[in-house]
Amino acid sequence: MTATDVRVLRSPRLPTARGPISRAVIDHCSGRALPLPAEVSVADPYGEDLQLALYVCYELHYRGFDGVPDAMEWDLPLLGLRLELEEVFLEALHRDVAGGTDVDAEVTELLTETVGARGISHHLLRDGTLEQFREYVTHRSAYHLKEADPQLLVVSRMAGRVKAGLLTVQHDEYGAGRVEAMHSELYAAMMHELGLASTYGDHLDRVSGSVLAEVNLMSLCGLRRELRAAAVGQFALIELTSSPGSARLVRAARRLGCGPATERFYAEHVEADAVHEQILRREVIAPMLADEPELAEGLVFGIQAGQLLGSRFADEVLDAWSSGRSSLR
Repeated sequence: MTATDVRVLRSPRLPTARGPISRAVIDHCSGRALPLPAEVSVADPYGEDLQLALYVCYELHYRGFDGVPDAMEWDLPLLGLRLELEEVFLEALHRDVAGGTDVDAEVTELLTETVGARGISHHLLRDGTLEQFREYVTHRSAYHLKEADPQLLVVSRMAGRVKAGLLTVQHDEYGAGRVEAMHSELYAAMMHELGLASTYGDHLDRVSGSVLAEVNLMSLCGLRRELRAAAVGQFALIELTSSPGSARLVRAARRLGCGPATERFYAEHVEADAVHEQILRREVIAPMLADEPELAEGLVFGIQAGQLLGSRFADEVLDAWSSGRSSLR
């Protein structure tokens, strides 16, 4: 059995709770009674507790957890609680983004990098330490060890050119049929090179609730047909903005002496995502709006919500580093 096989077959252990809501979810998954927490309606929608609870609920649709029956994926009490959590999260996102229907304006803004921008890749290129680079990779493992899985959920909700365009991008994400070239595998190889555990789910107790919120939005939009346009919007945000940041991270990796596997992961995203940008704009977004122009609002929401959550994560990490603290829990 190869290392890849171990990563595929092994389910992670349940994480440690971060508050009463996540404790109720984790206890229920462990076979204990699920008390519906009164705190849900007043919980911090971006907080550690609610976001971990949502992440655990969604993870049941991916790899599950060690010792948790697969049937828990469709447990009715847990689904009911998840819907409550989702509504609190969505209400906050709709409140905190501008909204609108001008997709062209949003895409144009994504393609324009602000001079002197403050961001994690800028910091790691200029001033970051190797330990900070490792912290960033640890945080991002919550998504990249299952890279493109949340976006795959939306493909079956599309048709025609839109479905074909999405699958063209996904084909690259999954290594064009070569397991060793899957982006999740490239990420695991980078983690191994950096001296980090590379097994799926190993770092769940250490990563920030802010990064969990980004991944949760992907899962939420992928699982709800009504949010299919938002799923495409968030996917577009990732693919249209990835190349410049990945190029900076290639240079940061070289500066810090990280090694070939680390450079390869980010170099792959410089090249691939430049191509994906064109496919998403011309073969996904354009025909999608031509067929269903009413989805413009959802596309804009997906882009803006992804930007909001990405900014919250970046600010949290950079604030920790500027104070001389680790950004990990």
